[in-house]
Amino acid sequence: MLAGKQTWIFENKPCIISSATVGGPFEAKCTIKDDFDFLFGDLYCGEDSFEKAEIKMLEKACEIAMNKAELKNDDIQFFLSGDLINQIISSSFTARTLAIPYLGIYGACSTSMEGIALAALMVDTGFADYVMAATSSHNAASEKQYRYPTEYGAQKPPTAQWTVTGAGAVILSGSGNGPKVTSATIGKVIDHGISDPFNMGTAMAPAAADTIEKHFKETGLDFNYYDFIATGDLGRVGHKIVIDLLGQKGIHLPQEKFSDCGMMIYSPDQQVFAGGSGCACAAVMTYGHFFSKMRKGKIKRLLVIATGALLSPMSYQQNESIPSIAHAVSFEM
Repeated sequence: MLAGKQTWIFENKPCIISSATVGGPFEAKCTIKDDFDFLFGDLYCGEDSFEKAEIKMLEKACEIAMNKAELKNDDIQFFLSGDLINQIISSSFTARTLAIPYLGIYGACSTSMEGIALAALMVDTGFADYVMAATSSHNAASEKQYRYPTEYGAQKPPTAQWTVTGAGAVILSGSGNGPKVTSATIGKVIDHGISDPFNMGTAMAPAAADTIEKHFKETGLDFNYYDFIATGDLGRVGHKIVIDLLGQKGIHLPQEKFSDCGMMIYSPDQQVFAGGSGCACAAVMTYGHFFSKMRKGKIKRLLVIATGALLSPMSYQQNESIPSIAHAVSFEM
């Protein structure tokens, strides 16, 4: 059912029947290290390039998710995935291995919630029995593409963020015992003229604030309904801005139930500037950490607003600003 202009209410409440997350060596030291299903010991993951390593991580996450659900490739009707590498090759090459009918999607770091929203829509309408949604990012591959290769040792400003090396996959079905997907608010592209690729949080914050406001307005709910609300990867800089923007709209989210995945994922002694980012940031936090808390009964109602900066190396070279988007998905246990 469509509520307002941007929100889907899933009447049949599709279920997350399994989820899986994998990470790299830096993530093995982060705050949610115990919530990963698998951790690789080096950034190459046994491959000869960072890009091939990211494909291997994504394949591993999908494999674990299917094993948990006791499903084979042929049991899943559709595979939805996207990533940050040019032409989303991590996802497409993983789809080549899986041989599951595939829809490539791109929402930058908002891809985790975009994938779940679309997968839930397919299951809720009866167009599929099982749908797998996945995403990934790799610190070294993303840095090389969007900024400077890590080998250059280029200095970064305090507003910069650290791309999470990891991958996440979920499988949705019409029934099951996992978290239920109850609604999704699809965001609009918003651009406030920020052009600095080292300041993604500031660029994405207006999109996050807009989607949160629309979600509450179109569902008729407020923050008291949820046990926890998390944005995707605004980091400390963007998180402060979104609080200010929401406050101007009369929406005041309490600090104890509103945070950001990029702020939560790494420990204080890990030097990540303003926080974590990348497609895997919201994915591993949600698919791993938050869903684990839901299954343990520590969170019953969760709202995740994944944010994405829709720039490319070409748009940056042409002095374009950074258009951004945010998609919100609500989960209930």
